[in-house]
Amino acid sequence: MRDARRTNRGPGAAAQNRAALIAAAREVFAAAGYDAPLSMVARAAGVGQGSLYRHFPDRVSLAMAVFEDGVAEVEALAAEPGATLDDVLALITEQTIASTAFVDMVSASLADPRIVAVHNRVADVLAGKLAEAQRAGRVRADLTAEDLVLAVGMITAVLAKRPAPARRVSAARAWTLLRRGLVPDA
Repeated sequence: MRDARRTNRGPGAAAQNRAALIAAAREVFAAAGYDAPLSMVARAAGVGQGSLYRHFPDRVSLAMAVFEDGVAEVEALAAEPGATLDDVLALITEQTIASTAFVDMVSASLADPRIVAVHNRVADVLAGKLAEAQRAGRVRADLTAEDLVLAVGMITAVLAKRPAPARRVSAARAWTLLRRGLVPDA
């Protein structure tokens, strides 16, 4: 009978393993919750637990990598010519729908400088797109990036309490309500 163990691919596979762990964490935490065993993440990534812990010494480090990956996506979208505030908010909402398992972790770690850094990066992206939308008259002139961060947080809190099949509809309804307060008075 053949040994079913994987062959060690060596240090050259580190970047691939890290990317696989981040993708697996996003999926495992979305399906099984933030408290899912990290062994599930390693298995889903096709790596051993030693590889997981070499890249991510604890659960929060792994979750932060997932967040940072998502923020990088938001930053890339925002940098695309023609990308709007609505486009950025739609991507953030999609990420939130897929990642509600992280809500408790973020809430419990608000003093963590890594969470603060991610928050600041998102606020910076929103501030840039907000300024464009304000110049075009699509949103109120007195709206701030922190107002948008608050709106995203409110929607995130709502989605965390909804079953997965209802999240997309709930997000759309919440944004419909919130947008009434974002647009200039007619």
